[in-house]
Amino acid sequence: MLTDRPTKLVPPVLARMAAWSGCLILVGVVVYFIVQAIARLAFVALPVAIALLLTALLFPLTNALRGAGMRPIYATWITMLVALAVLVGTGWLVGARASEEFPNLVVQVQETARSVQAWLIEGPLHLEQTQITGYVDEIAALLNAQRTAITGTVLSAGAVAVEVLASIVLLLFVTFFLLKDGDRIWVWFLKAFGGVAPRVDRAGRAAWATLSHYVQGTVAVAAVHGLIMGIVLAGMGVPLWAPLAVLIFFASFIPIVGIFFAGTIATLVTLGAKGLVYALIFLGILIVEQQLENHVLQPLIVGRALNFHPLAIILVLSVGGILAGIAGAAVAVPVAAVIYRALPELRHQPPELPPGHDDAPPGGEPPPARPEGPAARPEKPAAPVATGDEQEKDTE
Repeated sequence: MLTDRPTKLVPPVLARMAAWSGCLILVGVVVYFIVQAIARLAFVALPVAIALLLTALLFPLTNALRGAGMRPIYATWITMLVALAVLVGTGWLVGARASEEFPNLVVQVQETARSVQAWLIEGPLHLEQTQITGYVDEIAALLNAQRTAITGTVLSAGAVAVEVLASIVLLLFVTFFLLKDGDRIWVWFLKAFGGVAPRVDRAGRAAWATLSHYVQGTVAVAAVHGLIMGIVLAGMGVPLWAPLAVLIFFASFIPIVGIFFAGTIATLVTLGAKGLVYALIFLGILIVEQQLENHVLQPLIVGRALNFHPLAIILVLSVGGILAGIAGAAVAVPVAAVIYRALPELRHQPPELPPGHDDAPPGGEPPPARPEGPAARPEKPAAPVATGDEQEKDTE
């Protein structure tokens, strides 16, 4: 009676809300501590996350080389060397074009500034030279006031460079071993889950398929976007078109926010180098191309792996940016997509196949272990799972 009395005093709806609130509080505490641990280990967690993205991008090449009969170690080395050659070639192209065209950009910006100054004086605004000079002096004073902060940032860049170099080395090591021994690492990882290993295996495979499709699709869309904008900038005769095209390519990995940032920089460079008319033309082409990308390329290539509402993307980007800055914003969307696709596989239990059905997959691999229990085998208790040695004896 004493145990039932408090329950009767609480309405059922309130009791359910209290139970849900308690569960949500517990989950929130666990998530909070996980996030804090990842934030403390950002030096390791971020390179590992980027290495997973690179592995998802490069694994098709490694898998093709393995399928051609090449040993895993050689296939992995060739894949890494090809990726390094692409990065070095892109960096050389960007650096060469930047060093060649930067002086021309400075001259064109000065000419544009003089034309804008003449328009401000002789145009409809009818500003005086003293007013323009005052505005320029205010901007210079603002830059001088921030000189100390800028100097401090430059001085601390040495320590940041060491950390970045160490992160790159860790990233390369993790990517190499994931490409070479990813399947063996996954089998070793599943051994820690015992009877729920089949569910974890299904969730992991769904997550990997989602990540691979997202990364490869995003790279394809970003390449198309950067190529088109680079051709447009080069056709207009804008200096630094190659670095701007590469900037647009990398910015496309951050949905919505990235293209806004890169497009603003490219438009400002076009404005300074070619004037207002060319800047407006470039901005119009950029908007049209972005709409085609959002409504054609993204749904066709990436839509099956990532079907998030723009509001969800903005929230995920905000959380990732707060936790880990620009790199966190870049990996936030694929991480959210992986979690979104993996959770249903963890909850889902596949139906039992009819008796006598051969569920061995093609290729001779043994079927995955089935969840055992009263619902799976109601007539007799579950038999113990044979060890690897016993399975080999049975096969013999």
